[in-house]
Amino acid sequence: MSVQVEKLEKNMAKLTIEVSAEELEAALEKAYQKNRRSIAVPGFRKGKAPRRMIEKMYGAGIFYEDAANELIPVAYSKAADECGEEIVSQPEIDVTQIEQGKPFIFTAQVALKPEVTLGEYKGLEVEKTETAVSEEDVDKEIDRERESNSRMVDIDDRPVADGDMIKLDFEGFVDGEAFAGGKGEDYPLTIGSGSFIPGFEEQLIGASIGEDKEVHVTFPEDYQAEELQGKAAVFQCKVKEIKVKELPELDDEFAKDVSEFDTMAEYRDDVRAKLLERREQDAKREKENKVVDKAVANATMEIPDAMVDEQVRRMADDFSRRIQSQGISMEQYMQFTGMTPEKMLDQMRPEALKRIQNSLVLETIAKAEGIEISDERLDEEIAKMAESYKMEADKLKEAMGDYELQQMKTDLAIQAAVDLVRDSAKEV
Repeated sequence: MSVQVEKLEKNMAKLTIEVSAEELEAALEKAYQKNRRSIAVPGFRKGKAPRRMIEKMYGAGIFYEDAANELIPVAYSKAADECGEEIVSQPEIDVTQIEQGKPFIFTAQVALKPEVTLGEYKGLEVEKTETAVSEEDVDKEIDRERESNSRMVDIDDRPVADGDMIKLDFEGFVDGEAFAGGKGEDYPLTIGSGSFIPGFEEQLIGASIGEDKEVHVTFPEDYQAEELQGKAAVFQCKVKEIKVKELPELDDEFAKDVSEFDTMAEYRDDVRAKLLERREQDAKREKENKVVDKAVANATMEIPDAMVDEQVRRMADDFSRRIQSQGISMEQYMQFTGMTPEKMLDQMRPEALKRIQNSLVLETIAKAEGIEISDERLDEEIAKMAESYKMEADKLKEAMGDYELQQMKTDLAIQAAVDLVRDSAKEV
């Protein structure tokens, strides 16, 4: 096997990979052995026709696709290792020659890791983030805790009011015809939440339990179901149940219930201290984000589109796994949100580009500053991970491959670069 590298514009490259005629012949024979039992040739029992007879009857290229699929992954992997370039995207493959008795030749167009020219990254000026905690802030935090400790109380002596949580039956009609997805039974709805079409919830205010209520709305022009966009609809509704939140009293008993303290005064002091700690951590992260953004803005680099495509794909895969871990398929998510795969990927691109730029600049800063992560520092981080996973550190390290361990070192070096630019920054 041989590989030639042609540098293209914007950090792209084309690898021309040549596989010997002998390897192609072996792959063709393997394809024949794999498929011969499913190919019918007159005069032969299935699976008994010679390869040359099959090729004569169906064309010399009948096994080319399977042979190419057999050869390309291995040959590309070897070429990527041997070419001396740092490839940062999936390859775009194009077969240029496949013919018996001749070398198999294909090209792989890939993105190469861009070089970064650093600008100023030390002593950058950033606006200081306020961390002070007011009594109003404490009140809001306690109110949130109070909300989470509320209980639901049934209401049967008045009609629906704003803020009520109701159980609702409904069916929607457009031009007198029921439409798909327009019917629900015992549907939970909080009035004023904005969960339904604009104008729907407000019309339920004043409705009594068991009363038939007609609600008139118009679907938004950008509604997820195209056949309903801009259409006027009538919903036949019936309120089945009304509930309201009952909040606990803010007294010493409340403090005992929600904390380790005996009095509201002690509880307030603890809430204030925790809020301050949280804001200081948030301010630290915000300062990091600001200085990294400035360091990136001061640097120059040319990011290939294929590199962004690869980052978007990873982000989409991560998002899909998170959604599925919650018991929701991507198809259901798309249906619920009105999102499309294309729209989701487009929305991810700015964040994907930012992640790439941040990583490249911080890696370059780490190299410029001679930041290296020792094996001892790596072991410290593995020990922390092992503790959180309830594992032994040695066993966790054994389970990790060389790539994962090297990636951990890279991530630690990047964080050290973040610490450097943050600590050198001036708050104004």
